[in-house]
Amino acid sequence: MRLFFEFTLCAALGLLVSGVILIFLLFFGKFGLIEYWIASGKPLAHAMLVLMPGGFWEGLSGIEDAAGNPHVRSFLELCMGLGQSALLLGLLLFRLVCWK
Repeated sequence: MRLFFEFTLCAALGLLVSGVILIFLLFFGKFGLIEYWIASGKPLAHAMLVLMPGGFWEGLSGIEDAAGNPHVRSFLELCMGLGQSALLLGLLLFRLVCWK
């Protein structure tokens, strides 16, 4: 149970660091790097949109045909890219700090 708690804490810290990096990239106008970040989330976002039922996305976003909406797709791609980087940072932190 302790190992799970430590990993969750490291993943949350990785999400916080990823969010701060995103804010700094937006502040300094490095939109090309943000585009790469979004591109890294495209495959997983596409899989989520295809595999999850349409009613789920409509209920979640309140938009009819949400799976085909480019705004929902773009936001989900950004979230997936942010989540992937947060997980990688969390794994790195877990490996460096908590693993014994």
